[in-house]
Amino acid sequence: MQIFKVGGAVRDRLLGKPVTDIDWVVVGATTEEMLAQGYRPVGADFPVFLHPKSGEEYALARTERKSGRGYGGFTFHASPEVTLEEDLIRRDLTINAMAEDDQQNLTDPYHGQRDLEDRILRHVSPAFAEDPLRVLRVARFAARYAGLGFTVAPETLELMRQLSDSGELEALTAERSWKEISRALMEDQPQVFIQVLRNCGALKVLMPEVDALFGVPQPEAHHPEIDTGLHTLSVLEQSALYKQPLTVRWACLLHDLGKGLTPEEEWPRHIAHEHTGLKLIKAVNERFKAPKDCQELALLVGKYHTHGHRALELKASTLLELLQSFDVYRRPQRFEEFIVACEMDARGRKGLEQRSYPQADYLRGAAKAAREVAVQPLLEKGFKGPELGEALKRERLKALKAYKDAASA
Repeated sequence: MQIFKVGGAVRDRLLGKPVTDIDWVVVGATTEEMLAQGYRPVGADFPVFLHPKSGEEYALARTERKSGRGYGGFTFHASPEVTLEEDLIRRDLTINAMAEDDQQNLTDPYHGQRDLEDRILRHVSPAFAEDPLRVLRVARFAARYAGLGFTVAPETLELMRQLSDSGELEALTAERSWKEISRALMEDQPQVFIQVLRNCGALKVLMPEVDALFGVPQPEAHHPEIDTGLHTLSVLEQSALYKQPLTVRWACLLHDLGKGLTPEEEWPRHIAHEHTGLKLIKAVNERFKAPKDCQELALLVGKYHTHGHRALELKASTLLELLQSFDVYRRPQRFEEFIVACEMDARGRKGLEQRSYPQADYLRGAAKAAREVAVQPLLEKGFKGPELGEALKRERLKALKAYKDAASA
């Protein structure tokens, strides 16, 4: 029995990056031998065991063969005869197909170390094209390592293109797709993930609503970058630079989908794109079964982001409606995430990345003014039920008018 550290742990050590998750592969062992040494079995599809002390996962070396469509369409074969090289060749990228023993002696049959040095993301074998999930995984690694200068090898991009054209991507489950998408959006350069998906034709299959934004012009006065797709990538880039949470990044990706529906004869204007985009945002949310908080914020940002940009001009009554829509009294954090998503939208424009966004503090102040209206005095005056709600609304409107007057004084 031989035990090797494999995959990401080896890759990240060679890159000088922190090693978080460690994968182990066991060569030359049987299930019975693993059980005899106290390992606990997990996983129904192939033999994976938990270490009796550390709890880390140890997998028996295995081969795999395509047997159906999609990510799960494989049969696995594990036995003591399977070599380390045979186990490594089934992996996605050469940089993930390296192993080392307990003395850090490297096994690198597919030249992953060379590709690390050359900053190349390259597939290990033609079997790469059998697993559609790898399209998303490679795009995610491109987003993770773009800052180090990594790019996708042309021949790997071609295989990704073939996978995108094959119909295999449609076999991916919403859960598997969302897991990759959400992880990719939290990488340092999530815009690279979207760009790589577009380069290989996968974006058109997975998110045609986002793909449709490329080539759609916007007024140059507000959008020096002109192209709506490029603007979306820039907004996503800003959300990562400012370390925004997943909810905000997802909303940034989807906020302008309505512009993809604007008839060409109306370009570059996009009247009411906030409303036309809502059905598209809803469709993308449902397609990937995004978490509820991501779904809600994306819809609210899509609908109200232009309100955010025009915050200083809004009437007090419109401001109140905006605050009510976000339920700022019970869910202040959601409104804060809306504000920062609007700010990312404003900064995601060519040459305007550093401009100030006074609307942010103005909206925070408006929310504070509305929240500070006390309920108790109204209760003491005898208001209750619907009458109390109306009285509270009147007092909040009064507070917002006073706030607006003070701000413009």
